Amino acid sequence: MKPRPLPAGIDRVDAALIDHLHDGFPLCDRPFARIGEALGLGEDEVLERLRALLASGVLTRLGPLYQIERAGGAYLLAALEVPPARFDAVAAQVNAHLEVAHNYRREHRLNMWFVLAADAQATVDACVRAIEAETGLAVHAFPKQREYHVELRLPANREST
Repeated sequence: MKPRPLPAGIDRVDAALIDHLHDGFPLCDRPFARIGEALGLGEDEVLERLRALLASGVLTRLGPLYQIERAGGAYLLAALEVPPARFDAVAAQVNAHLEVAHNYRREHRLNMWFVLAADAQATVDACVRAIEAETGLAVHAFPKQREYHVELRLPANREST
């Protein structure tokens, strides 16, 4: 079998590191040392590789995923219909809110989608009202109706089958 080509910007060690992190993060005093042990790397090399992957944009974040409602918080998927000429300015206004977890452009009438996350529903609602007031645009809210668990794995270091 021929190995699948690696994504741009990573080598086989980076790919193995990313694949390994998909399986969880060790909860111990020196997690990066334990990750390194599993991959035959030193702790410093693991940390340096992760820093480089984050700095280059190959990885955009390294952190936990959790259900904010179980922690007492609230979130909302929201969208705006932004005139193309105002897109960058509106994105800056939206992104200025600490409650904005991420924001992305779509090729659709509703061309800006973002997630709001906060400690309480009232805080999310206040942020929606603030964004509407600041931008002059209606926020389209898409509250969660049902939870789905979809584990997305994009193996970077596996051979084709």
